[in-house]
Amino acid sequence: MKNNNFRKSGLAIAMMAIMGASAGAHAAIELYNEDGTSFSVDGYFNAFYVNRNDKARDVRNSDVKMGFLPNTIGFNFSKEIGDLTLGGRSSFWSTINDSIESPTDTAIDVRQLYATVDGSFGQVLIGKDFGLYGRSNIFLDEILMGFGSPGASSTGVSFGNIRTGYPYPNPSAQITYRSPDMGGLNVAAGIFEPANTTPGSQSEQSAPRFETEVSYSADLSGVALTGWVNGRQQSSENATTKIDSRGVGYGLKASVAGFSLTASGFSSKGDVPILINEATIPTGLSSEEDADGYLLQASYTLGANRFVVSYGETDSDQGNFETDNTSIAVFHDVNSNFKLVAEYNMFEQETKSTGVKAADANTLALGAVVMF
Repeated sequence: MKNNNFRKSGLAIAMMAIMGASAGAHAAIELYNEDGTSFSVDGYFNAFYVNRNDKARDVRNSDVKMGFLPNTIGFNFSKEIGDLTLGGRSSFWSTINDSIESPTDTAIDVRQLYATVDGSFGQVLIGKDFGLYGRSNIFLDEILMGFGSPGASSTGVSFGNIRTGYPYPNPSAQITYRSPDMGGLNVAAGIFEPANTTPGSQSEQSAPRFETEVSYSADLSGVALTGWVNGRQQSSENATTKIDSRGVGYGLKASVAGFSLTASGFSSKGDVPILINEATIPTGLSSEEDADGYLLQASYTLGANRFVVSYGETDSDQGNFETDNTSIAVFHDVNSNFKLVAEYNMFEQETKSTGVKAADANTLALGAVVMF
Protein backbone atom coordinates (compact mmCIF):
# COMPACT_ATOMS: atom_id res chain seq x y z
CA MET A 1 0.00 0.00 0.00
CA LYS A 2 1.43 3.36 -0.98
CA ASN A 3 1.04 6.27 1.44
CA ASN A 4 -0.52 9.39 -0.08
CA ASN A 5 0.50 11.76 2.69
CA PHE A 6 2.86 14.00 0.71
CA ARG A 7 0.80 13.79 -2.45
CA LYS A 8 -2.19 15.31 -0.67
CA SER A 9 -0.33 18.08 1.12
CA GLY A 10 -1.01 21.64 0.01
CA LEU A 11 2.54 22.22 -1.23
CA ALA A 12 2.54 19.01 -3.27
CA ILE A 13 -0.81 19.84 -4.86
CA ALA A 14 0.49 23.27 -5.80
CA MET A 15 3.64 21.91 -7.39
CA MET A 16 1.89 19.19 -9.36
CA ALA A 17 -1.13 21.19 -10.47
CA ILE A 18 0.61 24.41 -11.46
CA MET A 19 3.79 23.03 -12.93
CA GLY A 20 1.88 20.39 -14.85
CA ALA A 21 4.50 17.79 -13.95
CA SER A 22 4.32 14.32 -12.54
CA ALA A 23 4.40 13.74 -8.79
CA GLY A 24 7.71 11.99 -9.14
CA ALA A 25 9.43 15.03 -10.60
CA HIS A 26 8.74 16.99 -7.42
CA ALA A 27 8.59 14.29 -4.77
CA ALA A 28 10.29 14.84 -1.45
CA ILE A 29 13.88 13.70 -0.90
CA GLU A 30 13.69 10.26 0.68
CA LEU A 31 16.06 9.92 3.62
CA TYR A 32 15.02 6.47 4.81
CA ASN A 33 12.99 3.60 3.33
CA GLU A 34 13.33 0.15 4.85
CA ASP A 35 10.95 -2.54 6.10
CA GLY A 36 7.82 -0.57 5.21
CA THR A 37 8.99 2.60 6.99
CA SER A 38 9.98 5.78 5.16
CA PHE A 39 10.98 9.32 6.06
CA SER A 40 11.36 12.19 3.60
CA VAL A 41 11.91 15.95 3.47
CA ASP A 42 10.60 18.55 1.02
CA GLY A 43 11.36 22.25 0.70
CA TYR A 44 10.18 25.39 -1.08
CA PHE A 45 12.24 28.61 -1.19
CA ASN A 46 11.55 31.83 -3.07
CA ALA A 47 12.35 35.56 -3.18
CA PHE A 48 11.09 38.42 -5.37
CA TYR A 49 12.24 41.91 -6.21
CA VAL A 50 9.02 43.91 -5.80
CA ASN A 51 8.33 47.43 -7.05
CA ARG A 52 4.89 48.72 -6.05
CA ASN A 53 3.17 52.00 -6.89
CA ASP A 54 0.10 52.61 -4.69
CA LYS A 55 -1.68 55.52 -6.34
CA ALA A 56 -4.31 55.72 -3.60
CA ARG A 57 -1.63 56.57 -1.04
CA ASP A 58 0.77 58.21 -3.54
CA VAL A 59 3.59 55.89 -2.40
CA ARG A 60 6.13 53.83 -4.36
CA ASN A 61 8.23 51.16 -2.63
CA SER A 62 10.96 48.73 -3.69
CA ASP A 63 11.36 45.57 -1.61
CA VAL A 64 12.84 42.11 -1.56
CA LYS A 65 10.05 39.79 -0.45
CA MET A 66 8.83 36.24 -0.68
CA GLY A 67 5.86 35.46 -2.90
CA PHE A 68 2.37 34.21 -2.20
CA LEU A 69 3.75 30.90 -0.88
CA PRO A 70 6.14 31.33 2.08
CA ASN A 71 9.45 29.53 2.36
CA THR A 72 8.69 26.07 3.64
CA ILE A 73 10.31 22.88 4.84
CA GLY A 74 8.26 19.75 5.45
CA PHE A 75 8.89 16.36 7.02
CA ASN A 76 6.93 13.25 6.00
CA PHE A 77 6.65 9.90 7.75
CA SER A 78 5.07 6.64 6.58
CA LYS A 79 4.91 3.16 8.09
CA GLU A 80 3.02 0.13 6.74
CA ILE A 81 1.50 -2.06 9.46
CA GLY A 82 -0.69 -4.88 8.20
CA ASP A 83 -3.48 -3.49 6.03
CA LEU A 84 -2.92 0.05 7.23
CA THR A 85 -0.39 2.74 6.38
CA LEU A 86 0.27 5.24 9.13
CA GLY A 87 1.62 8.60 8.05
CA GLY A 88 2.44 12.02 9.34
CA ARG A 89 3.48 15.45 8.12
CA SER A 90 4.85 18.54 9.80
CA SER A 91 5.61 21.63 7.71
CA PHE A 92 7.19 24.89 8.86
CA TRP A 93 6.32 28.06 6.94
CA SER A 94 8.69 30.98 7.41
CA THR A 95 8.72 34.61 6.28
CA ILE A 96 11.74 36.49 4.92
CA ASN A 97 9.80 39.75 4.90
CA ASP A 98 10.74 40.69 8.48
CA SER A 99 14.46 41.12 7.78
CA ILE A 100 14.47 44.88 8.49
CA GLU A 101 11.72 45.20 11.11
CA SER A 102 13.03 42.33 13.28
CA PRO A 103 16.25 41.02 11.70
CA THR A 104 16.81 37.98 13.96
CA ASP A 105 13.20 37.13 14.73
CA THR A 106 11.99 35.35 11.60
CA ALA A 107 8.39 34.29 12.10
CA ILE A 108 7.72 30.56 11.77
CA ASP A 109 4.26 29.08 11.74
CA VAL A 110 3.33 25.42 11.60
CA ARG A 111 0.48 25.13 9.11
CA GLN A 112 0.55 21.35 8.94
CA LEU A 113 1.04 18.99 11.86
CA TYR A 114 -1.04 15.89 11.36
CA ALA A 115 -1.16 12.11 11.22
CA THR A 116 -2.95 9.97 8.65
CA VAL A 117 -4.34 6.46 8.59
CA ASP A 118 -4.74 5.01 5.09
CA GLY A 119 -6.50 1.79 4.18
CA SER A 120 -8.94 0.31 1.69
CA PHE A 121 -11.58 2.55 3.30
CA GLY A 122 -9.74 5.72 2.31
CA GLN A 123 -7.89 8.04 4.68
CA VAL A 124 -8.49 9.62 8.07
CA LEU A 125 -6.44 12.72 8.94
CA ILE A 126 -6.08 13.95 12.53
CA GLY A 127 -4.27 17.15 13.48
CA LYS A 128 -3.76 20.53 11.80
CA ASP A 129 -4.00 21.05 8.04
CA PHE A 130 -5.51 23.43 5.49
CA GLY A 131 -9.30 23.56 5.42
CA LEU A 132 -11.56 22.02 2.78
CA TYR A 133 -13.66 25.11 2.05
CA GLY A 134 -11.87 27.04 -0.70
CA ARG A 135 -9.10 24.42 -0.84
CA SER A 136 -9.10 23.63 -4.57
CA ASN A 137 -9.92 27.27 -5.38
CA ILE A 138 -6.53 28.33 -3.99
CA PHE A 139 -4.40 25.25 -4.73
CA LEU A 140 -5.41 25.33 -8.41
CA ASP A 141 -4.76 29.07 -8.72
CA GLU A 142 -2.46 29.57 -11.72
CA ILE A 143 -0.42 32.25 -9.88
CA LEU A 144 0.00 30.30 -6.64
CA MET A 145 3.78 30.29 -7.14
CA GLY A 146 3.75 33.95 -8.10
CA PHE A 147 3.11 37.11 -6.08
CA GLY A 148 -0.42 38.41 -6.55
CA SER A 149 -2.19 41.19 -4.69
CA PRO A 150 -0.66 43.05 -1.71
CA GLY A 151 -0.88 41.43 1.70
CA ALA A 152 -2.27 42.78 4.94
CA SER A 153 1.11 43.73 6.44
CA SER A 154 4.66 44.50 5.36
CA THR A 155 6.10 41.44 7.12
CA GLY A 156 3.54 38.90 5.91
CA VAL A 157 3.00 37.14 2.63
CA SER A 158 1.36 38.70 -0.39
CA PHE A 159 -2.28 37.67 -0.82
CA GLY A 160 -2.35 36.17 -4.31
CA ASN A 161 -6.08 36.13 -5.02
CA ILE A 162 -7.23 35.90 -1.41
CA ARG A 163 -10.07 38.44 -1.08
CA THR A 164 -10.07 38.89 -4.87
CA GLY A 165 -11.72 35.64 -5.93
CA TYR A 166 -11.52 33.19 -3.04
CA PRO A 167 -11.19 33.00 0.76
CA TYR A 168 -8.20 31.40 2.48
CA PRO A 169 -8.64 27.78 3.68
CA ASN A 170 -6.82 28.60 6.91
CA PRO A 171 -5.08 25.69 8.65
CA SER A 172 -7.21 24.37 11.49
CA ALA A 173 -7.37 21.55 13.99
CA GLN A 174 -9.49 18.86 12.33
CA ILE A 175 -10.55 15.26 11.93
CA THR A 176 -11.10 14.65 8.22
CA TYR A 177 -12.11 11.61 6.18
CA ARG A 178 -11.13 11.21 2.51
CA SER A 179 -12.65 8.54 0.33
CA PRO A 180 -10.64 6.28 -1.97
CA ASP A 181 -10.48 7.47 -5.56
CA MET A 182 -13.72 6.33 -7.23
CA GLY A 183 -12.98 6.61 -10.93
CA GLY A 184 -11.93 10.24 -10.61
CA LEU A 185 -14.46 11.12 -7.90
CA ASN A 186 -13.03 12.12 -4.51
CA VAL A 187 -14.96 13.09 -1.39
CA ALA A 188 -13.60 14.68 1.81
CA ALA A 189 -15.50 15.73 4.93
CA GLY A 190 -14.36 16.77 8.37
CA ILE A 191 -15.05 18.46 11.67
CA PHE A 192 -12.93 21.50 12.55
CA GLU A 193 -12.24 23.77 15.50
CA PRO A 194 -14.92 26.51 15.26
CA ALA A 195 -14.18 30.23 15.34
CA ASN A 196 -15.66 32.47 18.01
CA THR A 197 -17.47 35.01 15.84
CA THR A 198 -19.60 36.24 18.80
CA PRO A 199 -17.23 37.09 21.66
CA GLY A 200 -18.83 38.40 24.82
CA SER A 201 -21.03 37.20 27.65
CA GLN A 202 -21.97 33.49 27.47
CA SER A 203 -20.17 33.05 24.13
CA GLU A 204 -20.26 29.46 22.91
CA GLN A 205 -19.87 27.22 19.90
CA SER A 206 -21.91 24.13 20.75
CA ALA A 207 -20.96 22.23 17.58
CA PRO A 208 -17.77 21.95 15.54
CA ARG A 209 -17.27 23.64 12.19
CA PHE A 210 -18.14 21.31 9.30
CA GLU A 211 -16.30 21.42 5.98
CA THR A 212 -16.43 19.24 2.90
CA GLU A 213 -15.14 19.05 -0.67
CA VAL A 214 -16.18 16.89 -3.62
CA SER A 215 -13.97 16.85 -6.71
CA TYR A 216 -14.04 14.98 -9.99
CA SER A 217 -11.33 14.60 -12.64
CA ALA A 218 -11.68 13.04 -16.09
CA ASP A 219 -10.10 13.00 -19.53
CA LEU A 220 -12.61 13.53 -22.33
CA SER A 221 -11.09 13.02 -25.77
CA GLY A 222 -7.81 14.62 -24.72
CA VAL A 223 -9.38 17.40 -22.63
CA ALA A 224 -8.40 17.09 -18.97
CA LEU A 225 -11.24 18.29 -16.74
CA THR A 226 -11.29 18.92 -13.00
CA GLY A 227 -14.36 20.18 -11.19
CA TRP A 228 -15.02 20.75 -7.50
CA VAL A 229 -17.54 21.95 -4.94
CA ASN A 230 -16.65 22.69 -1.32
CA GLY A 231 -18.47 24.14 1.65
CA ARG A 232 -18.33 25.24 5.28
CA GLN A 233 -20.86 25.72 8.09
CA GLN A 234 -20.54 26.76 11.72
CA SER A 235 -22.55 28.53 14.42
CA SER A 236 -21.48 30.81 17.25
CA GLU A 237 -23.62 32.63 19.79
CA ASN A 238 -23.48 34.75 22.91
CA ALA A 239 -26.11 36.18 25.23
CA THR A 240 -27.53 38.49 22.54
CA THR A 241 -26.39 37.32 19.08
CA LYS A 242 -26.22 34.13 17.03
CA ILE A 243 -24.17 33.99 13.83
CA ASP A 244 -24.46 31.13 11.34
CA SER A 245 -21.41 31.22 9.06
CA ARG A 246 -21.75 29.26 5.84
CA GLY A 247 -20.16 29.26 2.44
CA VAL A 248 -19.85 27.33 -0.80
CA GLY A 249 -16.93 27.30 -3.24
CA TYR A 250 -16.81 25.81 -6.72
CA GLY A 251 -14.74 25.66 -9.86
CA LEU A 252 -13.90 24.00 -13.15
CA LYS A 253 -10.54 23.65 -14.89
CA ALA A 254 -10.07 22.42 -18.47
CA SER A 255 -6.72 21.75 -20.15
CA VAL A 256 -5.81 20.70 -23.67
CA ALA A 257 -2.70 20.99 -25.86
CA GLY A 258 -0.91 23.40 -23.54
CA PHE A 259 -3.95 25.62 -22.97
CA SER A 260 -5.74 25.78 -19.62
CA LEU A 261 -8.89 27.65 -18.60
CA THR A 262 -10.03 27.92 -14.97
CA ALA A 263 -13.19 29.48 -13.54
CA SER A 264 -13.95 29.41 -9.82
CA GLY A 265 -16.03 31.29 -7.30
CA PHE A 266 -17.59 31.36 -3.87
CA SER A 267 -20.58 32.70 -1.95
CA SER A 268 -20.79 33.07 1.81
CA LYS A 269 -22.72 34.53 4.73
CA GLY A 270 -21.66 35.45 8.24
CA ASP A 271 -17.91 35.81 7.72
CA VAL A 272 -15.29 38.15 6.29
CA PRO A 273 -14.24 36.44 3.03
CA ILE A 274 -10.54 36.39 3.77
CA LEU A 275 -10.30 33.76 6.47
CA ILE A 276 -12.46 32.76 9.39
CA ASN A 277 -10.56 33.24 12.64
CA GLU A 278 -10.86 35.36 15.72
CA ALA A 279 -7.94 37.64 14.81
CA THR A 280 -9.78 39.00 11.77
CA ILE A 281 -13.01 39.57 13.74
CA PRO A 282 -11.82 40.50 17.28
CA THR A 283 -15.04 42.32 18.17
CA GLY A 284 -17.26 39.68 16.59
CA LEU A 285 -19.95 39.89 13.93
CA SER A 286 -23.33 41.51 14.46
CA SER A 287 -25.10 40.14 11.38
CA GLU A 288 -24.95 37.48 8.68
CA GLU A 289 -24.16 39.63 5.67
CA ASP A 290 -23.26 38.33 2.21
CA ALA A 291 -20.03 38.01 0.28
CA ASP A 292 -19.24 36.51 -3.11
CA GLY A 293 -16.43 36.45 -5.61
CA TYR A 294 -15.03 34.80 -8.72
CA LEU A 295 -11.72 34.15 -10.45
CA LEU A 296 -11.12 33.65 -14.19
CA GLN A 297 -7.75 32.47 -15.50
CA ALA A 298 -6.14 31.34 -18.75
CA SER A 299 -2.69 29.90 -19.26
CA TYR A 300 -0.60 28.54 -22.10
CA THR A 301 2.47 26.35 -21.71
CA LEU A 302 5.07 26.46 -24.47
CA GLY A 303 8.16 24.42 -23.76
CA ALA A 304 9.64 25.59 -20.47
CA ASN A 305 7.42 28.69 -20.31
CA ARG A 306 3.92 29.14 -18.91
CA PHE A 307 2.01 32.36 -19.63
CA VAL A 308 -0.89 33.34 -17.33
CA VAL A 309 -3.64 35.96 -17.40
CA SER A 310 -5.79 36.20 -14.27
CA TYR A 311 -8.73 38.35 -13.14
CA GLY A 312 -10.72 38.13 -9.91
CA GLU A 313 -13.29 40.08 -7.89
CA THR A 314 -14.81 39.96 -4.41
CA ASP A 315 -17.82 41.89 -3.08
CA SER A 316 -18.27 41.77 0.70
CA ASP A 317 -21.06 43.46 2.65
CA GLN A 318 -19.62 42.04 5.87
CA GLY A 319 -16.13 43.35 5.19
CA ASN A 320 -17.44 46.57 3.61
CA PHE A 321 -15.22 46.31 0.53
CA GLU A 322 -15.15 45.60 -3.19
CA THR A 323 -11.91 44.42 -4.78
CA ASP A 324 -10.60 43.41 -8.17
CA ASN A 325 -7.23 42.03 -9.15
CA THR A 326 -5.55 41.49 -12.53
CA SER A 327 -2.30 39.56 -12.95
CA ILE A 328 -0.15 38.88 -16.00
CA ALA A 329 2.66 36.41 -15.33
CA VAL A 330 5.35 34.34 -17.02
CA PHE A 331 6.83 31.26 -15.33
CA HIS A 332 10.03 29.79 -16.78
CA ASP A 333 11.29 26.35 -15.72
CA VAL A 334 15.09 26.34 -15.73
CA ASN A 335 14.75 22.72 -14.63
CA SER A 336 12.30 20.66 -12.55
CA ASN A 337 13.52 22.23 -9.29
CA PHE A 338 14.28 25.83 -10.32
CA LYS A 339 11.77 28.38 -11.66
CA LEU A 340 11.96 32.07 -12.67
CA VAL A 341 8.87 34.29 -12.38
CA ALA A 342 7.92 37.68 -13.82
CA GLU A 343 4.55 39.13 -12.83
CA TYR A 344 2.66 42.41 -13.16
CA ASN A 345 -0.26 42.84 -10.79
CA MET A 346 -3.01 45.49 -10.64
CA PHE A 347 -5.10 45.57 -7.45
CA GLU A 348 -7.92 47.91 -6.44
CA GLN A 349 -10.04 48.05 -3.28
CA GLU A 350 -12.99 50.33 -2.59
CA THR A 351 -14.84 50.91 0.68
CA LYS A 352 -18.48 50.12 -0.11
CA SER A 353 -20.09 52.44 2.43
CA THR A 354 -18.19 55.54 1.26
CA GLY A 355 -17.08 54.76 -2.29
CA VAL A 356 -13.54 55.79 -1.32
CA LYS A 357 -10.70 53.91 -3.03
CA ALA A 358 -8.64 52.33 -0.24
CA ALA A 359 -5.97 50.86 -2.54
CA ASP A 360 -4.89 51.27 -6.15
CA ALA A 361 -1.62 49.36 -6.38
CA ASN A 362 0.38 48.29 -9.44
CA THR A 363 3.12 45.79 -8.61
CA LEU A 364 6.03 44.45 -10.63
CA ALA A 365 7.46 41.25 -9.11
CA LEU A 366 10.54 39.42 -10.43
CA GLY A 367 11.47 36.28 -8.56
CA ALA A 368 13.01 32.86 -8.36
CA VAL A 369 11.74 29.61 -6.81
CA VAL A 370 13.84 26.63 -5.72
CA MET A 371 12.11 23.45 -4.55
CA PHE A 372 12.95 19.89 -3.73
